[in-house]
Amino acid sequence: MAGLVGFAGATATAEPVFPQPPVPGPVAVSVAPAAAPAAVPESATTRGIPGAVISPSAGTAPAAVAPPAPTILPASSGTIAEFFKAKNVAMQPQVARDFNALNITLPMPRGWAYIPDPNVPEAFAVIADRVGGDGLYSSNAQLKVYKLIGDFNPDEAISHGFIDSQALPAWRSTDASLAPYNGMPSSLIEGTYRENSMTLNTSRRHVIASSGPDRYLVSLAVTTTVDQAVPAADATDAIVTGFKVTSPTAQPAVAPPPPAPAAPLAPGLAPLPQPLGQP
Repeated sequence: MAGLVGFAGATATAEPVFPQPPVPGPVAVSVAPAAAPAAVPESATTRGIPGAVISPSAGTAPAAVAPPAPTILPASSGTIAEFFKAKNVAMQPQVARDFNALNITLPMPRGWAYIPDPNVPEAFAVIADRVGGDGLYSSNAQLKVYKLIGDFNPDEAISHGFIDSQALPAWRSTDASLAPYNGMPSSLIEGTYRENSMTLNTSRRHVIASSGPDRYLVSLAVTTTVDQAVPAADATDAIVTGFKVTSPTAQPAVAPPPPAPAAPLAPGLAPLPQPLGQP
């Protein structure tokens, strides 16, 4: 249980020692065989770690090195939609109304609002800045959700997550990552591209999320003009960092068991005598 520290251990016992009469000269003190320190072997194999050896001079066992996590390499061609098509995986667009397969959080900055946008096909939600901007382009966030019907490898699929952004006109990447997102396969790419004589700055994330036996592709694109990137930075950063996808069917974390109680005294044995002057 968090916040509680338990201490447990075996109770030590010893035979009472009776005072001896004074003897002239030095007195030899004998050590019972049971109390003799264990001999340190030249080397010992660490249990559970084949091949690990404790060196007497080191005093401690070397720490086991965890194997590195497998690295997903970005695909060189084919968008994520093209990958699913090649694998005969159907992409069923979802709508926000009555959708409860996933818990999706899309932050709404001050001055932003939901808008219907016919220019975003199969949109799950679109929000845009209604008070800022330059009159030509409004900073916006576009969210799409697809149910994926068919068999595929999620890591292989997400390796194609950069391609759709890299295919944009005059694309220039500023950041990219295929690191998992809350334990789910994910791709994140940021950069600039050209559209209608404007240079746009965008952050785009794909997440493959599971809900029970079903799998979904959740895609978020947050875009603004380069000229508005600084004035809109607080709003766009709040959306990018506050965006969350979780599964309502995910198992909660299991609390560790409480520490074992201290071992009771053996029957017939009294507690150790306390030194003089101690309570």
